[in-house]
Parts: sequence; C-alpha cells; structure tokens
Amino acid sequence: MRTAFYARVSTQRQAQADGIAQQLDRLQGRARAQGWPVADEDIFRDDGYSGATLKRPGLERLRDRVALRVLDRVLITAPDRLARHYVHQVLLLEEITATGCQVEFLDRPMSQDPHDQLLLQVRGAVAEYERSLIAERMRRGRLRKLQAGLLLPWTRPPYGFCVDPERPRDPAGVRQDGAEAAVVATLFALYAEERCSLFSLARKLQRDAVVPPRAGRRWNVTTVRQILTNPVYTGQIYAGRIQEAYGTGATATTRRLRPREDWIAVAPVLAVVTQEQFDRVQDKLAQNQQFARRNNTAHAYLLRALVSCGVCGLSCSGRCPSPGYRYYQCRGKLTALHSHRDTICPSRHIPAAQLDALVWDDFCQMLTHPETIGLALERAHGGHWLPQELQARCETLRRGQANLQRQVERLTEAYLAGVLGLDEYQRRRRDLEQREQALAGQERQLGAQVDRQVELARLGLSMEEFCRRVSQGPKQASWEQKRQLIEWLVARVIVTDGEVEIRYVIPTSPARETTHFCHLRSDYRAMLWPPQA
Repeated sequence: MRTAFYARVSTQRQAQADGIAQQLDRLQGRARAQGWPVADEDIFRDDGYSGATLKRPGLERLRDRVALRVLDRVLITAPDRLARHYVHQVLLLEEITATGCQVEFLDRPMSQDPHDQLLLQVRGAVAEYERSLIAERMRRGRLRKLQAGLLLPWTRPPYGFCVDPERPRDPAGVRQDGAEAAVVATLFALYAEERCSLFSLARKLQRDAVVPPRAGRRWNVTTVRQILTNPVYTGQIYAGRIQEAYGTGATATTRRLRPREDWIAVAPVLAVVTQEQFDRVQDKLAQNQQFARRNNTAHAYLLRALVSCGVCGLSCSGRCPSPGYRYYQCRGKLTALHSHRDTICPSRHIPAAQLDALVWDDFCQMLTHPETIGLALERAHGGHWLPQELQARCETLRRGQANLQRQVERLTEAYLAGVLGLDEYQRRRRDLEQREQALAGQERQLGAQVDRQVELARLGLSMEEFCRRVSQGPKQASWEQKRQLIEWLVARVIVTDGEVEIRYVIPTSPARETTHFCHLRSDYRAMLWPPQA
C-alpha cells in the first residue's frame, strides 16, 4: 500500500521554527512503526499557507495524486492541518475517500462510527472558531502597535525609503534612499509646475532608465499616481488610509480612501516634499480627473465638467436627446444608483448653447474691465516658486549624489577585499553609474527650471498686464482656445432656475496660472462694477 504525508503551518515564522519538520518526524515515526514505506514524491507540505483557504500548492499536488488513484493512505497530524473550516474538511475528506484512499489523523484518529463523525464535525467547527478568534486578537494587537508607533503599516517600504533588513517592520529603522528620493521630488515638481501628465512622467522615467520600484517591471501610470498620492513623502507615516469594501462589478473588492481623521499617525520620517507641494499636486490630480474627457466625445460642450445645479448641488453633464438639441442635465435627475439621492432633482434642463454663449460673453466682458478684479487679486498671495523649494530640491539631489558616491566607494572596497567577484562588481557598478547619470540629468533639468523661474520673477506682471495679455485671445479664439481659456479662469458655473452664478479664478502670476486661488462671484462683481450709462 502506498502512503503519503501532508503537513502545513500557517506562517513563515512557524515554518522557520521547524513546525513542518516536527510534523513530518511524527508522521515518519508512525509509518515506520506500521511498516509503511513512503517515497519522497509522496510527501506534500505547505510552508506558510493559511488553513482557511484551499489554494495551497502542496494540497493541490496531493489532490492531483489522489485523483490518479495511486495513493492508498494519507497521514496527517490533525484535522486542522488539513483545513480550518469545517466545510473544507468535509469536502476534502469526501473527495479523498471517494477514490478509495484512507485519511488518518495521528492526534484524533477517526472511524466511520457516527459518534466519531459527529466529533469530527464539532472539532472542525471549534477549529474555525479558534482561527477567527486568533485573527481578531492579531488585528487588535496590530492596531495597538500602530497607534503606539511600534509597527510599520507596510511590509515593503514605499519608493524612496528603505528599512533595516534585520527589523523590517520597525519604524525606527526607516531611512531615506537619496537617489530614489530625488526621483520622487522631481516627479512632484514636474507634475505640479510643468503641466506634465501621469503618462508623460511614466514615459520620461522609462526613457531615462530610472529603476522602477519593482525590478523587472516598467514604469506605468498607476505607479506614478501611487507615488504622487502617498502622504509619506511629506514626512509622516500613516496607517489605515485605505479601506477595502465589497465591489459591485467584476472585482470582488474595491479600495476606498478613509477620511483623514481616521488615519493613524505611526511615525515621522525625513520629508521629501513640502506639505504645500503635496497639496498642490493633489489639487491638480483632482482637477485633471474632473476635466477628463471620459466618454464625452460626440458633442462639444464649452462648459464641460464646470456646470453645477444650484438646486441640489450636484454636477451637470452634457446630454443630447435629439440632433440639434444639447442640454446640461443635473445628475440628480438620474436614478438613485447614479445620483445617490432618494428623490429626483426638480431642476430643469439647461440649454447648452444659450449657457455657453452667456458665460463666454460675461467672460470677455470681465477681461476687458481688469479694475473690477483688482481687489480680488490684491488679496491673493505671491505666486512665484519659493526659493526654499528650489534649495530643498537641490539639497535632495546633492544628498542623492553623495549617497551614490559612498555606495561606489563601499562597493570598490568590498571588491578589493575579495568579498565580491569581478562580474558582480561590474554589474553593481554599472547600476550605480546609471543612477548617477539619471541624477545628473535631473540636476541639469533643475538648473534649467531655476533659470526659467528667475526669468519669470523678472517679469513681475501686474494685474492690468495679465488681463491685457489674456484679453487679446478671445477676439479671434477658436473653440479649442475658448475651452482652454474657460478651463484656465472659470472655476464653476452654478445654475439655479433662471439665475447663473459664475465663479472665476484669477492667477496672481504666470507661475500660478494653473493653480486656483480666489473665486470672484458674479454678484460680487456687480457690486464693484458701476453700471454704464
């Protein structure tokens, strides 16, 4: 008779503590005592796999062997080593015994007696309860450690940071990688100041041969977005930012961002960017998402993604029920599944052509009377790139270059001491040289940006100069140019029955022309604008 062994431990820590070896020793002792020979190919093991799932490589191989009807007996130390859930235990036992193979447990030998079968069911239910209890205790223990700042919320550090390999979950061992931190600082600066898209940033990193967070993979939009939205680069590690919920589509779960007050501040780290830079990037990400074309490509709407309903406060989207009739429709008129409202909004459809013409005429009139926005512009803060931000980026690059130089020196010392072979030394040296070249290219780009910022600082455009410069465009502007101007200077158009409120955004300097600052409402402008005779 051909006998097989199956052993399992739930975590890698248990596997390293010889939990598998102890189980196999007991199984080998039982087989020798009974005179059952066991081949090496019939020993199945799962190191570090939970008993709550059936997706285990060792168990899969065992089930495949049982299906071939080449095994007569399977020895296991206890039922909870086979599965933690009672339903899984019954499924596996029925599957194995249906082929004529016997299953024997060393700790709790079972027979076909009804009392033994009932006891097996009770023990399976107890094992399932025990696992749930352990999981809840571990969850609460992790939460307490996170709140006390004794445990990192991630098993792999984010791009730009590294941890102590001896204590990978200790917040005190988190250090900043100079070269990667320089890349992160450059990404924030390019996205916030240079109007770069996520795709162009990923393409630039790939073209510059910057090593991605995971070796062997390429830079992509998702990776860049994860870096730009991670608050750890502002100098604070947070836990509990993401919440997993059940999905409604093809995906089983979805990830949602928790409210900021629910985040757990674990430990401070060395900041890569300032809080102001981080907030500016988040504003631009939200703005770009708002102005995304999505599926609106059939008809041109001048105020796309800018119109809101003054009755319910929801946004309005373009709708063309029949050729020649375009409207802005409040999302509150959609079903509750889309609007998340119990009642339908009573607002009327807004004729798109009339609203576009009204807003454009008011827009042109506002530009030709710059004195009306002088008070609003005077309340705005300065808009040039702050010198301390340039200095911080230069310092980050210098630290990255110095760090790489130290790594080259340590690598050379290791080679001269005979620790590394020639091939390994050359491979690592080439990698460091590539990273040095990438930092040198970033330094050149930063120098060019400094020169541009100095030139912009010399301009010192006043409010009247700005309005005169912009007011020359609307006269012969095409539709695309009109749309660009509207996106640039209009924050929101709120329609309430027959009233239209236009909220403008006035940049305080050329460096701030993509940042929303002060909102000048049309009713305020009416008070400032004296009626013309």
